[in-house]
Amino acid sequence: MGIIYSETTKEFHLYNDMISYIIQVLPNLQLGNLYYGKRIRHKSDFTYLLEGRHRSLAVYTKEKEYFFSPQYTRMEYPCTGTGDYREPAFEVDQEDGSRIVCLEYQSYRIYKGKEKLKDLPAVYVESEKEAETLEITLTDSLLQLDCIMQYTIFKDYPAIARSVKFCNRGEKILRLGRVFSASVDLPDAGYDMVQLSGAWSRERKVIVRPLSIGTQGINSRHGISSAEQNPFLVLKRPGADELQGEVYGFSLIYSGNHMEQVEVDTCHMARVQIGIHPEGFEWQLLNGETFQSPEAILVYSQQGLNGMSQVYHKLYRNRLVRGLWRDRERPILINNWEATGAAFTEEKILTIAKNGKALGMEMFVLDDGWFGKRDDDFSGLGDWYVTNNAKLPGGIKGLAEKVMELGMQFGLWFEPEMVNKDSDLFRSNPDWILCAPGRTPSPSRNQYILDFTRKEVVDYIYGMMEKILSEAPISYVKWDMNRYMTECYSITKKPQEQGKVMHRYILGVYGLYERLLKRFPNILFESCSSGGARFDPGMLYYAPQTWTSDDTDAMERVKIQYGTSYLYPLCTMGAHVSAVPNLQVGRVTPLETRGNVAQFGVFGYELDLGGLSDQERKIIREQVEFAKKHRSLIRTGDFYRLQSPFEENDAAWMVVSEDKKEALVGFYRMLGVPNDAWIRLRLAGLDQEMDYMIDEEPSVLYGGDELMQVGMVIQKEALCNQGGDYSSKIYYLEVSK
Repeated sequence: MGIIYSETTKEFHLYNDMISYIIQVLPNLQLGNLYYGKRIRHKSDFTYLLEGRHRSLAVYTKEKEYFFSPQYTRMEYPCTGTGDYREPAFEVDQEDGSRIVCLEYQSYRIYKGKEKLKDLPAVYVESEKEAETLEITLTDSLLQLDCIMQYTIFKDYPAIARSVKFCNRGEKILRLGRVFSASVDLPDAGYDMVQLSGAWSRERKVIVRPLSIGTQGINSRHGISSAEQNPFLVLKRPGADELQGEVYGFSLIYSGNHMEQVEVDTCHMARVQIGIHPEGFEWQLLNGETFQSPEAILVYSQQGLNGMSQVYHKLYRNRLVRGLWRDRERPILINNWEATGAAFTEEKILTIAKNGKALGMEMFVLDDGWFGKRDDDFSGLGDWYVTNNAKLPGGIKGLAEKVMELGMQFGLWFEPEMVNKDSDLFRSNPDWILCAPGRTPSPSRNQYILDFTRKEVVDYIYGMMEKILSEAPISYVKWDMNRYMTECYSITKKPQEQGKVMHRYILGVYGLYERLLKRFPNILFESCSSGGARFDPGMLYYAPQTWTSDDTDAMERVKIQYGTSYLYPLCTMGAHVSAVPNLQVGRVTPLETRGNVAQFGVFGYELDLGGLSDQERKIIREQVEFAKKHRSLIRTGDFYRLQSPFEENDAAWMVVSEDKKEALVGFYRMLGVPNDAWIRLRLAGLDQEMDYMIDEEPSVLYGGDELMQVGMVIQKEALCNQGGDYSSKIYYLEVSK
């Protein structure tokens, strides 16, 4: 791992054992990208990688010199108005009306390790030996505007972290109208674009389409990362699949509006850009002020989509998630929502907790309805204290202590960013919501958005949450956010500051999380946003797991968790067994299949345990024992997608331990097939020299090479439901002793 600067050619070579990333100072003193891909040996001069020649209509930077044109060059952070007609990486509005900017190379700094980004989530290192960072300062001398490009190359990952920081050193006011965290120009466009798109209850569906001339991409203008489009983009060669082929990943560590796009020009170069969505964003910079962009993580893989995913999984699991719960097994919980809704009593809650304890569960979580005047969706949000003593005569403290006496941990639901009009908070502070003067705020789920750009609002919410969490023995917080943003205007901000509101809102959310984590470092936070509408890397920096989707139907969850796994590790996915018929789709699936899907995530339950049959109790007890036995493997193992539910009737995935001595294989059949063919499933990630036992046939040894090349026979009669609709099975493999 290292970063080498060649003074004579003004080239920077970032490399480790897996990748190379080469930047050059171009003839116009802007930065160009010479190469990004598989590791190549260093040499003192890579200039030959810069193509150029005379072209009609091309714009050149010097009189009678026709080699270099920005329009036909792979630019590293493209400016606007100086001959590159493709999408710029940033825009700056100036007092005289000009938007023309020319950032020229000034200096660089290389240092060991990685510095923290101010007020923003980002990957980190625990030792400076893990990474090396390059900072390149570019300057527009006329505007006295500095742009500091930040690159971190990691020792153990084929990944590069990128961000930018702008600083106004001049006296004139500048307004940033677009700031992408990374812009990468690739020499050709022979790729398929992969995106994770969907909607509430069907989040992160895998969409694949070939690149074509023009601009294609995804974005969110919802105020949060959204259920519709995840802040993540993949380019893969058309022949690449899960196990082989060239793949580039682009992930944004951010929870607000975002944009990911690829522009293919008429010379078939591909420009990939990722960052904050420019619509609704305008950041005024006065003298001495700075703006720091979120961080983008670029990953390169030659081992296909699984290879890319495993890099993100390990990096985010080990160096984005942080705190006490990063390396701990997560408790198996029972949540009361699907059993009771908001209409519960303490007696009912304690009955659920007792039943959960008897079945081996470790935590009870009290969901919505415990606070204020909260019996429906129309009231109570914002009043984070108990007022209904009929529900909870001893308050949260009394209930939590009783749950603890049962031998279980206690968790609690909050939705701190929202308020109902029917609440003490709104009645006393009606101007604390986001809304433009003279406008009527748009309701969604009967709730409105608190202005988290204001310190007094965040302080008030923190005070209520801190009081509850400090008084009661609470081990877990489920943090929900159940609507998208509208009327994003803060009455305390000047007109020229309104373009900062959406970003400052997200900073306010991050700031509240940070304060609570410092005050309560032992609490496990789970992020939720109508399920998975804010499942993004930014949230994982504060909450090590996210409720993957409100849709807990097993067959839909196979698809949702499959797509989510393109970027996110299993230990970040909240996955629960719920009642049937399923609330979202009305489907009735076997209890075994519901458990077999949920095992590949952070395992738990959401149903009324009091109405179970003896057989159902037996199955759940076995599921809980299985989860406890294998949750370390699920959390730390390498995950492989084997068969896609988006392409086939059967889906499969597996987790392999780091030493390759054990594995879990999940197989799922969506619909039964009459008189179907033999099923032979090829596995992945095993040691081809080792022999494995499968729990179904402990007397037979299978070579790792055999299981990966020939495959494992799936007997449909061994599946739950006998291979009919919604059948499944988990196989456990271990090396023969």
